[in-house]
This record gives sequence, C-alpha cells and structure tokens, in this order.
Amino acid sequence: MSFRPQIGRLVVITDTHIQSHFTHEELAELACAGGAEVIQLRDKEISDEEFTRVAGCVLGICRAHGAQFIINDRVDVAKAVGADGVHVGRDDMRVQDARVLLGSFAVIGTSAGNPDEARLAHRAGADYVGVGHIFATASKTKASPPIGLQMLADSARNVSRPVIAIGGINAENAANVIRAGAHGIAVISAVCAAKDPKAATARLKEIVDAVS
Repeated sequence: MSFRPQIGRLVVITDTHIQSHFTHEELAELACAGGAEVIQLRDKEISDEEFTRVAGCVLGICRAHGAQFIINDRVDVAKAVGADGVHVGRDDMRVQDARVLLGSFAVIGTSAGNPDEARLAHRAGADYVGVGHIFATASKTKASPPIGLQMLADSARNVSRPVIAIGGINAENAANVIRAGAHGIAVISAVCAAKDPKAATARLKEIVDAVS
C-alpha cells in the first residue's frame, strides 16, 4: 500500500502584518495551545535569514505540541529546517518539483479556485488542495470575487484529496464550510487578529470537531 501524507483539519496561518501584537512564534504557540493541528508560516516581507530563523523556532513549537508545520512557498527553507511540508501557490514551484526536493513523506499542498484547478492539483500529486477564497477576506487583497460554498462543494467532489478551505472563514461560518465538503479549514484573521488567539483557535477546533 502506498504512503500518502495527511494534513490536519485546522490550519492556522500566522500573520504579523494584519496585526502587530504577536510575533509568528507567539501566534504559533498560542494557536497550538488552542488545538491547531497545522501551523503554516507565510511572510513575504522579511529577509531570507529572518524567515529561516523564524521557521526554525516555529518548527520547535510545533514539535512540542505535536502539530504539523507547513511553510508557504519556500521549499528551500522547508527542506533546510525539516518542516513537515510546503504549500505552493499556482504561480510558485510545481507540486512535482517540490516532491522531488522534499521526498515522498512531505505534505505538499497547492491552491485552487474552482473544480478544474482542484482536479489539476490532484493530478499533479498534491496531498491536499487549498480551495478559496470562500468568503470576502481582509487579510489579503484579492483580484477575484469569493467563490462561495457551492463552488467549494463542487471542488471537493472533484477530487479524492483532502480539501482545505480558506478565505474569510471564522467561527460563524466554519461549520457550513465543513458541511459543504471541506476536509478542514485554514484561517488567518480569525485567529491572528483575535484578542485571544488561543481561545479563538480552541473555538474553531471545537466547531470543526463537532461537524466532522
């Protein structure tokens, strides 16, 4: 039987630009303490040296809590620090090339905005497909409108890989996202911009577990 890495169901993407109260490391610690199963590190505005340093620190936090650690885009850093995997966008390194560099045990995900893109991600060998943005989101400027729950459902039916929904997901709509067919959710503002990121994560974990 072939081995295929699995992705957790609650992904917290740390962000230090939509808020200035917490560092990546602090957010990772609080989110993990709240029950996050995956921490994804994404920051395109810091130096390579600083990104690598932060990645090493966040990896240690994830290991201490038994959480997975995924790095956004930077396959080189993921390999250097020994992260569990990487998320590559549609305009970044191909899934197949990331697989060659990181090996069969790495979790490799990519993005999709509709069922056709989800199917292509599946064919490329992605272990999970990040589908979105589902709802309007303030954490990142988007050129396209939200795809909504129906497009999410159609995308999830189109692949046998886990779908991680992203974009504007919070405690009010997370249950509907899971019911639409998502394996899990990825959040930014719902945790990073919260006054209490640990409590916000715990609430989302409770919702995801209850609906599953």
